[in-house]
Amino acid sequence: MEYKKHLLNKFVRSKRKSLKMTQKEMSEKAGVGLRFVRELERGKRTLKMDKVDQVLFLFGYELGPIESIRDNNRNEEG
Repeated sequence: MEYKKHLLNKFVRSKRKSLKMTQKEMSEKAGVGLRFVRELERGKRTLKMDKVDQVLFLFGYELGPIESIRDNNRNEEG
């Protein structure tokens, strides 16, 4: 689970930096608060999906289901 936790925040930070955008600029363009952007980039586990989608929309992306990577030992137990 730790692996997936950091994918979204690194993706957003990377996209923002590639566009040479500050966190404040990104928050204004996405219509979300600066605090939300900071929490997103820090990898906060509980975020509102609609706000995450607003940020991702800036980069031409949206939230969606992806297959999870499971620990083989857990699969054998269940």
